Amino acid sequence: MRFGSIILFVALCSFTAYYIYEPIPEEIDERWKLMLTNSFFRSLSNLADLSELLGLKDYMGVMYFITLAEKVVPVSDEHVKVTEEKFDGVEVVLYQPKQRGGETELRRAVIYLHGGGWCLGSSRMSPYDLLARTIVTKLDAVVLSVEYRLAPAHHFPVPYEDVYHVVKHFLQKGVLARYSVDPGRIAVSGDSAGGNLAAAVSQQLQREPGQQAQLKAQALIYPVLQALDLNTPSYQQNQDMPILPRTLMVRFWSEYFTSDKALFKAMMANTHNNAESSRLLKFVNWSAFLPETYHRKYNYSAPAVVQGVGGEAIGMDVPCRSIADPRASPLLVPDSALHSLPKAYVLTCEYDVLRDDGIMYVTRLRAAGVEVTHEHYDTGFHGGLMFTVWPTDFLIARRMTDNYIKWLDENL
Repeated sequence: MRFGSIILFVALCSFTAYYIYEPIPEEIDERWKLMLTNSFFRSLSNLADLSELLGLKDYMGVMYFITLAEKVVPVSDEHVKVTEEKFDGVEVVLYQPKQRGGETELRRAVIYLHGGGWCLGSSRMSPYDLLARTIVTKLDAVVLSVEYRLAPAHHFPVPYEDVYHVVKHFLQKGVLARYSVDPGRIAVSGDSAGGNLAAAVSQQLQREPGQQAQLKAQALIYPVLQALDLNTPSYQQNQDMPILPRTLMVRFWSEYFTSDKALFKAMMANTHNNAESSRLLKFVNWSAFLPETYHRKYNYSAPAVVQGVGGEAIGMDVPCRSIADPRASPLLVPDSALHSLPKAYVLTCEYDVLRDDGIMYVTRLRAAGVEVTHEHYDTGFHGGLMFTVWPTDFLIARRMTDNYIKWLDENL
């Protein structure tokens, strides 16, 4: 009996170790902590797949548990005043330094857009709440965190439009005056899908003359910037990397556009472009915009162009038009639309499928004459900035946070 228990215990330990262990590159700090953290994400993803297969709940509905588990009620503390409001019908969380008697000086402001693949995440999650408070206290700045609506309940362009309306509302002189914000010291920032929305809104505002206030800076943290080529070197190199494997990123893209699973299958095969989107592939040609060091063993091959995608294959033309829309893929704008953009901070990570999106944008922005600070983490992985709360607190998250806030302090 005792021997049988030992065998069972050893078998259980072996299975657990087998499930947790992943061939993560040695260069990544705190590898075992990342393996343990990712085992939770993988387990939830497997459960989500099973739930969808059985018709119980859709994949993103199950994955939304991550958002719920991290949610907090943002409340004021001794240093930060927190209010929940609506700007042009969209929920926002506003963080302001507590007023000290007789203060009249205008402050900087950061409009922050959370990540989560447009399908998950919330400005009310504890890592975003902590980041906002840190920005407020270290920079004496106002932080506007946007609770935009999520896919798949609200497909593109709804999340983008929510963000756009909030930013337009906030940039009104009367609104800025109400919150004691300096109109010349405002940045828009976001991580992952939030970085996508920040880049897209920055581009849109530059195309609109007569703004009451302009953005001074944009800070993009491992941003996702294009949906045309999902087979760049970083997508290939990091297809099984923790936190954001290629399959999940492709699923985020497809769910952002439509609930039709045909698009997901086409995107997984990188055969989702049609004649309209293929004309824009020149803007995401990684053989031209990636430095040689990132080419590695990979050779460029233009994505296949399939007639009927978005029409006969998917049953609608909306996804195809969306894929080619620069509001969804900011990398698709022509060079002429880049030169007037505000100065930029772009953070990329070596072990991230989105690495090349960020680096290509850096290359194109610099070529257009935009001042860019590119911070690349050779041992970084996607989502690193958000791992600041126990038990998933990583040292690299502290470095990223410190460097990000330092840049804001020096450039805003």
